[in-house]
Amino acid sequence: MNNITLSNVVPEIFASREDLHSDIWHTEVTLERGKRYLIEAASGTGKSSLCSYLYGQRGDYRGDILFDGENVASYSTNTWCDIRQRHISILFQDLKLFGELTALENVRIKNDITHTKDLKSIVDWFEELGIGDKLHSRIDRMSYGQQQRVALIRALCQPYSFILLDEPISHLDDKNSDIMRDIILREAAAQGAAVIATSIGKHMNIDYDKCLRL
Repeated sequence: MNNITLSNVVPEIFASREDLHSDIWHTEVTLERGKRYLIEAASGTGKSSLCSYLYGQRGDYRGDILFDGENVASYSTNTWCDIRQRHISILFQDLKLFGELTALENVRIKNDITHTKDLKSIVDWFEELGIGDKLHSRIDRMSYGQQQRVALIRALCQPYSFILLDEPISHLDDKNSDIMRDIILREAAAQGAAVIATSIGKHMNIDYDKCLRL
């Protein structure tokens, strides 16, 4: 997949508002594979909703979302499953990790489906991100910042054309934010993928191709 186009898209809840000043809502914008985008937003302006629309979790919007020119409104459940396994990965703002499982088990849930990374590569990421000693710790006994790093590793364990990062460093210090950034850019470059990151303030220090206001 090479392009994502949003054509006059707006969340249903905002459809009647006339005071929206956005680079995305009620306009046309195309996100291209291989580029880096920052979506800056104030709280409550639909940032996580946008990620949910692009990931096919929600359809409560007006307008059209096109993947390589094809309207996603026509996609079947099987098509969305294929898209999520091969073309779009996501690091959710609320992480969606399983608290009763260990950090490594949370990552392997995805990797056992995609068979993308070997165990050594996964363990090396844990070490690089400073959580090598947390491999066998339960997620619900880890800090939120540690959980964010686990969720990133999980998100990287698949092929993708676009990776969505919804406030990926909200609970990280600058050092760990930079380490996360370096891993993301390295892995995205290896796949020729686009990086789409959202922020309500703190964001990764990346040379973005475009910054969009939501």
